[in-house]
Amino acid sequence: MRGMNRRSFLARSLATAVVPSLAHAATQGGKPAVGLDHFSVRATGWKAAQHIDYAASLKLDTIFLSELTVFESFEDSYLKGIREQAERHGMKIYVGTGSVCESSNTWKPANGTGVEHLALTIKIAKALGSPVARCYLGNQKDRSADGGIEKHIANTVKSIKANQARAEAEGIKIAIENHAGDMQSHELKALIETAGKGYVGANIDPGNAVWALEEPMRHLEVLGPLTVCSSVRDSMLWEDEKGAVVVQWTAIGEGLVDFKTYAKRFAELAPGVPLQVETISGFARPFEYQKDGFWNIFPNHRDSDMFKAWLDMAKRGRKIDSFKAPDGPGKKNAEIAYQKGECERSFAWLRANV
Repeated sequence: MRGMNRRSFLARSLATAVVPSLAHAATQGGKPAVGLDHFSVRATGWKAAQHIDYAASLKLDTIFLSELTVFESFEDSYLKGIREQAERHGMKIYVGTGSVCESSNTWKPANGTGVEHLALTIKIAKALGSPVARCYLGNQKDRSADGGIEKHIANTVKSIKANQARAEAEGIKIAIENHAGDMQSHELKALIETAGKGYVGANIDPGNAVWALEEPMRHLEVLGPLTVCSSVRDSMLWEDEKGAVVVQWTAIGEGLVDFKTYAKRFAELAPGVPLQVETISGFARPFEYQKDGFWNIFPNHRDSDMFKAWLDMAKRGRKIDSFKAPDGPGKKNAEIAYQKGECERSFAWLRANV
């Protein structure tokens, strides 16, 4: 107890007795902890410290800094300060980046190689006390490229396996997201099992699941046991006059997902993992599943129970308006206000219902 006087020792002991650890809080009463994926308020252009302060103002358990661009430096002294800032607020940091698949259309050559970029993300995760280093393959365009999604899955696995020793030595789980409709749940499950589920898990995203024509509860049943991180939002689906299914992401509680049931099952399948809100609302995307050629990117899915459940969602849904910030000097402020409203209503709903 060198360097600690009696008063500070008693204060620290009392804090430890009264405030449970985040891991315990995440499962206390069967309820997951709640956090913010910083991308929810991307229009702010904030850096990591500002996102932490915002999450603290909302009294959240975690902050998910899901892109490395929010960091002003990768130097140890800077990262130490960011970690200490979060710790002062009693928040756990989760860290992520983008694609580590060099054959994906989303890959950024400026990041070096997929192996190098994932190694950097693991280093930053370790410095910030993050239990995960999140990354992803790409987006739905990769499904129609030469070699299909299988080629990209194989290349993603190469980047992951090359970092196995590093991740295991640092005690970091590599979390792969089902991103922008790139992989369906069974494909991501197979990727994780091929790479090695001892050090690899899923960053589950029920909104992206809908873009892959999957119903979120069924998607959760597949990936829940492998989930180590999350980015969650709600979704509204409806059928348009041409017979297409239109998808628009929404604030939690304003779409078709039964999030009360989802959160309960999430806590059962992925105990200790927080629900981290990533609202990306305001625009609609049509899926013209009745057109010739549509199913080329989703072979063997058309007759699946998963697709039927997805279609049932659309039959229960209703059209909602999209958001467009007015042109002019107030456009950016309007976008920020809209994004804050979406995520803050999500937190309010979760606190009232979960």
